[in-house]
Amino acid sequence: MPAMDSAIAKALSLEEPLPEMEVLGGSGFSSTYKITSKVDGETKTYFVKTGGPSSKTMFAGEHASLNAIHNAVPSFCPQSYGHGALSTGGYFLVTDFLNLGSSKAKPSGLSFAQKLEKLHRTSAPVPDGHSSPQFGFSVPTSCGNTEQPNDFTSSWSDFYANQRLRAISKACEKANGKDEELSKLIEQTASVVVPRLLKDGHLKSHYGTAIAPVVVHGDLWSGNHGIGSINDGPVEQVVYDPSSAYAHSEFEMGIMKMFGGFGGVLEEYRELKPEDLPKEEYDDRVELYEL
Repeated sequence: MPAMDSAIAKALSLEEPLPEMEVLGGSGFSSTYKITSKVDGETKTYFVKTGGPSSKTMFAGEHASLNAIHNAVPSFCPQSYGHGALSTGGYFLVTDFLNLGSSKAKPSGLSFAQKLEKLHRTSAPVPDGHSSPQFGFSVPTSCGNTEQPNDFTSSWSDFYANQRLRAISKACEKANGKDEELSKLIEQTASVVVPRLLKDGHLKSHYGTAIAPVVVHGDLWSGNHGIGSINDGPVEQVVYDPSSAYAHSEFEMGIMKMFGGFGGVLEEYRELKPEDLPKEEYDDRVELYEL
Protein backbone atom coordinates (compact mmCIF):
# COMPACT_ATOMS: atom_id res chain seq x y z
CA MET A 1 0.00 0.00 0.00
CA PRO A 2 1.32 3.51 -0.79
CA ALA A 3 2.53 5.80 1.96
CA MET A 4 0.45 8.82 2.84
CA ASP A 5 1.61 12.14 1.40
CA SER A 6 2.48 14.74 4.04
CA ALA A 7 -0.07 17.18 2.57
CA ILE A 8 -2.91 14.71 3.17
CA ALA A 9 -1.69 14.03 6.71
CA LYS A 10 -1.65 17.78 7.40
CA ALA A 11 -5.19 18.19 6.05
CA LEU A 12 -6.38 15.49 8.46
CA SER A 13 -4.17 16.62 11.37
CA LEU A 14 -2.68 13.13 11.58
CA GLU A 15 0.62 12.49 13.34
CA GLU A 16 3.30 9.82 13.00
CA PRO A 17 3.10 6.91 12.58
CA LEU A 18 0.88 7.61 9.57
CA PRO A 19 -1.48 4.92 8.30
CA GLU A 20 -1.01 3.61 4.79
CA MET A 21 -3.51 4.23 2.03
CA GLU A 22 -5.48 1.29 0.64
CA VAL A 23 -5.80 1.45 -3.15
CA LEU A 24 -9.43 1.41 -4.30
CA GLY A 25 -9.14 2.07 -8.01
CA GLY A 26 -8.73 4.79 -10.57
CA SER A 27 -10.02 6.39 -13.73
CA GLY A 28 -8.74 8.68 -16.44
CA PHE A 29 -9.12 11.59 -14.03
CA SER A 30 -7.93 10.32 -10.68
CA SER A 31 -6.76 7.52 -8.40
CA THR A 32 -8.72 6.65 -5.26
CA TYR A 33 -7.72 5.39 -1.82
CA LYS A 34 -9.10 4.56 1.61
CA ILE A 35 -7.45 5.62 4.88
CA THR A 36 -8.31 3.99 8.19
CA SER A 37 -7.11 5.89 11.26
CA LYS A 38 -7.73 6.36 14.97
CA VAL A 39 -9.20 9.77 15.89
CA ASP A 40 -9.74 10.39 19.62
CA GLY A 41 -9.70 6.65 20.21
CA GLU A 42 -12.31 5.94 17.53
CA THR A 43 -11.70 4.33 14.16
CA LYS A 44 -12.44 6.69 11.29
CA THR A 45 -12.20 6.11 7.55
CA TYR A 46 -11.42 8.66 4.85
CA PHE A 47 -11.67 8.69 1.09
CA VAL A 48 -8.87 10.22 -0.99
CA LYS A 49 -8.74 11.18 -4.66
CA THR A 50 -5.51 12.21 -6.34
CA GLY A 51 -4.97 13.57 -9.83
CA GLY A 52 -2.74 15.56 -12.11
CA PRO A 53 -2.63 19.32 -12.78
CA SER A 54 -6.07 19.35 -14.43
CA SER A 55 -7.67 18.18 -11.17
CA LYS A 56 -6.73 21.33 -9.23
CA THR A 57 -9.92 23.26 -10.06
CA MET A 58 -12.05 20.11 -9.99
CA PHE A 59 -10.99 19.13 -6.47
CA ALA A 60 -11.31 22.67 -5.12
CA GLY A 61 -14.83 22.89 -6.52
CA GLU A 62 -15.83 19.49 -5.18
CA HIS A 63 -14.43 20.35 -1.74
CA ALA A 64 -16.52 23.53 -1.53
CA SER A 65 -19.57 21.79 -3.02
CA LEU A 66 -19.52 18.87 -0.58
CA ASN A 67 -19.23 21.19 2.39
CA ALA A 68 -22.01 23.49 1.16
CA ILE A 69 -24.33 20.47 0.96
CA HIS A 70 -23.02 18.94 4.20
CA ASN A 71 -23.52 22.21 6.10
CA ALA A 72 -27.15 22.32 4.95
CA VAL A 73 -28.02 18.60 5.33
CA PRO A 74 -25.16 16.83 7.17
CA SER A 75 -26.32 13.28 6.46
CA PHE A 76 -26.77 13.89 2.72
CA CYS A 77 -23.13 13.70 1.64
CA PRO A 78 -19.61 13.18 2.97
CA GLN A 79 -17.79 16.08 4.57
CA SER A 80 -14.61 17.23 2.85
CA TYR A 81 -11.56 17.86 5.03
CA GLY A 82 -9.14 19.35 2.59
CA HIS A 83 -7.70 19.64 -0.89
CA GLY A 84 -4.51 21.00 -2.37
CA ALA A 85 -1.13 20.20 -3.82
CA LEU A 86 0.67 16.96 -3.03
CA SER A 87 4.30 17.26 -1.98
CA THR A 88 5.14 14.76 -4.73
CA GLY A 89 3.22 16.62 -7.45
CA GLY A 90 -0.43 16.59 -8.47
CA TYR A 91 -3.43 17.36 -6.28
CA PHE A 92 -5.65 15.64 -3.72
CA LEU A 93 -9.11 15.73 -2.14
CA VAL A 94 -9.87 13.99 1.16
CA THR A 95 -13.39 13.38 2.49
CA ASP A 96 -15.36 11.10 4.77
CA PHE A 97 -15.49 7.55 3.45
CA LEU A 98 -18.83 6.75 1.85
CA ASN A 99 -19.75 3.06 1.92
CA LEU A 100 -22.14 2.36 -0.94
CA GLY A 101 -22.05 -1.41 -0.41
CA SER A 102 -25.35 -1.43 1.49
CA SER A 103 -27.68 -0.54 -1.37
CA LYS A 104 -30.03 -3.43 -0.51
CA ALA A 105 -30.55 -2.19 3.03
CA LYS A 106 -33.60 -0.10 3.83
CA PRO A 107 -32.43 3.50 4.37
CA SER A 108 -33.22 5.27 7.62
CA GLY A 109 -33.71 8.97 8.18
CA LEU A 110 -35.27 11.40 5.74
CA SER A 111 -36.30 10.26 2.27
CA PHE A 112 -34.32 11.44 -0.75
CA ALA A 113 -37.04 13.96 -1.64
CA GLN A 114 -37.12 15.29 1.93
CA LYS A 115 -33.36 15.79 1.98
CA LEU A 116 -33.41 17.48 -1.41
CA GLU A 117 -36.21 19.81 -0.35
CA LYS A 118 -34.32 20.69 2.83
CA LEU A 119 -31.23 21.44 0.76
CA HIS A 120 -33.25 23.67 -1.54
CA ARG A 121 -34.68 25.75 1.26
CA THR A 122 -31.29 26.48 2.77
CA SER A 123 -30.46 30.09 1.99
CA ALA A 124 -27.12 30.94 0.45
CA PRO A 125 -24.67 32.77 2.72
CA VAL A 126 -23.85 36.41 2.08
CA PRO A 127 -20.50 36.49 0.22
CA ASP A 128 -17.75 38.90 1.18
CA GLY A 129 -18.25 42.32 -0.35
CA HIS A 130 -22.01 41.93 -0.69
CA SER A 131 -24.94 42.85 1.53
CA SER A 132 -27.26 39.99 0.52
CA PRO A 133 -27.06 36.41 -0.80
CA GLN A 134 -26.00 36.15 -4.44
CA PHE A 135 -26.31 33.65 -7.27
CA GLY A 136 -22.95 31.98 -7.94
CA PHE A 137 -20.42 30.16 -5.80
CA SER A 138 -17.21 30.78 -3.92
CA VAL A 139 -15.04 28.93 -6.48
CA PRO A 140 -15.29 27.64 -10.05
CA THR A 141 -16.58 24.08 -10.31
CA SER A 142 -16.29 21.28 -12.86
CA CYS A 143 -19.12 19.33 -14.42
CA GLY A 144 -17.26 16.42 -15.96
CA ASN A 145 -14.36 17.96 -17.86
CA THR A 146 -16.07 21.34 -18.22
CA GLU A 147 -14.97 24.12 -15.88
CA GLN A 148 -17.84 26.37 -14.82
CA PRO A 149 -17.35 29.99 -13.69
CA ASN A 150 -19.45 31.04 -10.71
CA ASP A 151 -18.93 34.79 -10.29
CA PHE A 152 -21.50 36.24 -7.91
CA THR A 153 -24.43 38.22 -9.29
CA SER A 154 -27.78 39.34 -7.93
CA SER A 155 -29.60 38.25 -11.11
CA TRP A 156 -30.39 34.60 -11.74
CA SER A 157 -31.25 35.37 -15.37
CA ASP A 158 -27.83 36.95 -15.92
CA PHE A 159 -26.05 34.11 -14.13
CA TYR A 160 -27.68 31.39 -16.20
CA ALA A 161 -27.22 33.20 -19.53
CA ASN A 162 -23.62 34.30 -18.98
CA GLN A 163 -22.04 31.73 -16.68
CA ARG A 164 -23.76 28.63 -17.91
CA LEU A 165 -24.98 28.94 -21.52
CA ARG A 166 -22.46 31.42 -22.93
CA ALA A 167 -19.52 30.28 -20.78
CA ILE A 168 -19.97 26.59 -21.58
CA SER A 169 -20.48 27.41 -25.25
CA LYS A 170 -17.13 29.24 -25.31
CA ALA A 171 -15.42 26.36 -23.53
CA CYS A 172 -16.78 23.88 -26.08
CA GLU A 173 -15.70 26.12 -28.96
CA LYS A 174 -12.20 26.32 -27.52
CA ALA A 175 -12.00 22.53 -27.20
CA ASN A 176 -13.76 21.47 -30.40
CA GLY A 177 -13.88 24.45 -32.73
CA LYS A 178 -16.82 26.73 -33.50
CA ASP A 179 -20.10 25.51 -34.95
CA GLU A 180 -21.72 28.66 -36.34
CA GLU A 181 -25.27 27.32 -36.31
CA LEU A 182 -24.99 25.97 -32.77
CA SER A 183 -23.40 29.20 -31.52
CA LYS A 184 -26.25 31.21 -33.04
CA LEU A 185 -28.88 29.01 -31.37
CA ILE A 186 -27.17 29.28 -27.98
CA GLU A 187 -26.95 33.05 -28.28
CA GLN A 188 -30.64 33.27 -29.23
CA THR A 189 -31.49 31.14 -26.20
CA ALA A 190 -29.36 33.29 -23.87
CA SER A 191 -30.61 36.62 -25.21
CA VAL A 192 -34.28 35.81 -25.87
CA VAL A 193 -35.49 32.67 -24.08
CA VAL A 194 -33.64 33.17 -20.79
CA PRO A 195 -34.99 36.71 -20.19
CA ARG A 196 -38.47 35.54 -21.25
CA LEU A 197 -38.59 32.74 -18.68
CA LEU A 198 -36.14 33.81 -15.95
CA LYS A 199 -36.26 37.62 -15.96
CA ASP A 200 -36.03 39.25 -12.53
CA GLY A 201 -39.54 40.09 -11.38
CA HIS A 202 -41.15 37.59 -13.76
CA LEU A 203 -39.87 34.38 -12.18
CA LYS A 204 -41.06 34.16 -8.59
CA SER A 205 -41.14 31.60 -5.80
CA HIS A 206 -44.31 29.61 -5.23
CA TYR A 207 -45.04 32.09 -2.43
CA GLY A 208 -45.05 34.95 -4.94
CA THR A 209 -41.80 36.44 -3.67
CA ALA A 210 -38.53 36.95 -5.53
CA ILE A 211 -36.56 33.73 -5.97
CA ALA A 212 -33.59 33.40 -3.64
CA PRO A 213 -30.29 31.57 -4.23
CA VAL A 214 -30.15 28.17 -2.53
CA VAL A 215 -27.68 25.30 -2.49
CA VAL A 216 -27.98 22.87 -5.41
CA HIS A 217 -25.98 19.71 -6.09
CA GLY A 218 -25.51 20.80 -9.69
CA ASP A 219 -24.86 17.40 -11.31
CA LEU A 220 -27.59 15.25 -9.83
CA TRP A 221 -28.16 12.23 -12.02
CA SER A 222 -28.69 8.65 -10.84
CA GLY A 223 -24.95 7.93 -10.97
CA ASN A 224 -24.30 10.54 -8.27
CA HIS A 225 -26.94 9.29 -5.84
CA GLY A 226 -27.19 6.13 -3.80
CA ILE A 227 -27.97 4.45 -0.50
CA GLY A 228 -25.03 4.13 1.83
CA SER A 229 -23.39 5.00 5.11
CA ILE A 230 -20.87 7.70 5.98
CA ASN A 231 -18.12 6.42 8.28
CA ASP A 232 -20.13 3.33 9.25
CA GLY A 233 -23.06 5.50 10.32
CA PRO A 234 -26.70 4.67 9.56
CA VAL A 235 -27.66 3.68 6.03
CA GLU A 236 -29.28 6.70 4.39
CA GLN A 237 -29.99 8.40 1.09
CA VAL A 238 -26.75 10.06 -0.03
CA VAL A 239 -25.31 12.09 -2.89
CA TYR A 240 -21.73 12.63 -4.05
CA ASP A 241 -19.60 14.16 -6.85
CA PRO A 242 -21.40 17.53 -6.72
CA SER A 243 -20.80 20.61 -8.84
CA SER A 244 -22.68 23.03 -6.65
CA ALA A 245 -23.81 26.62 -6.93
CA TYR A 246 -26.17 28.95 -5.16
CA ALA A 247 -28.90 28.86 -7.76
CA HIS A 248 -32.61 28.69 -8.51
CA SER A 249 -33.79 25.45 -6.90
CA GLU A 250 -35.51 24.27 -10.08
CA PHE A 251 -32.13 24.29 -11.85
CA GLU A 252 -31.56 20.92 -10.12
CA MET A 253 -34.50 19.43 -12.01
CA GLY A 254 -32.82 19.86 -15.40
CA ILE A 255 -30.22 17.11 -15.03
CA MET A 256 -32.53 14.97 -12.87
CA LYS A 257 -35.14 14.89 -15.64
CA MET A 258 -32.64 14.71 -18.50
CA PHE A 259 -31.24 11.33 -17.42
CA GLY A 260 -34.37 10.00 -15.67
CA GLY A 261 -34.63 7.57 -12.79
CA PHE A 262 -36.19 9.99 -10.30
CA GLY A 263 -39.91 9.71 -11.13
CA GLY A 264 -41.21 8.86 -7.65
CA VAL A 265 -38.71 11.20 -6.00
CA LEU A 266 -39.85 14.15 -8.10
CA GLU A 267 -43.50 13.47 -7.30
CA GLU A 268 -42.78 13.50 -3.56
CA TYR A 269 -40.53 16.55 -3.95
CA ARG A 270 -43.27 18.50 -5.73
CA GLU A 271 -45.64 17.79 -2.81
CA LEU A 272 -43.05 19.27 -0.44
CA LYS A 273 -42.07 22.15 -2.73
CA PRO A 274 -44.61 23.22 -5.36
CA GLU A 275 -43.55 24.64 -8.70
CA ASP A 276 -42.40 28.25 -8.74
CA LEU A 277 -44.33 30.94 -10.60
CA PRO A 278 -45.51 31.19 -13.29
CA LYS A 279 -46.50 27.59 -12.62
CA GLU A 280 -47.56 27.04 -16.22
CA GLU A 281 -43.97 27.74 -17.35
CA TYR A 282 -42.40 25.13 -15.08
CA ASP A 283 -41.88 22.54 -17.84
CA ASP A 284 -40.35 25.20 -20.09
CA ARG A 285 -37.92 26.25 -17.33
CA VAL A 286 -36.83 22.67 -16.65
CA GLU A 287 -36.32 22.07 -20.38
CA LEU A 288 -34.18 25.21 -20.48
CA TYR A 289 -32.14 23.94 -17.51
CA GLU A 290 -31.43 20.71 -19.39
CA LEU A 291 -29.19 22.60 -21.83
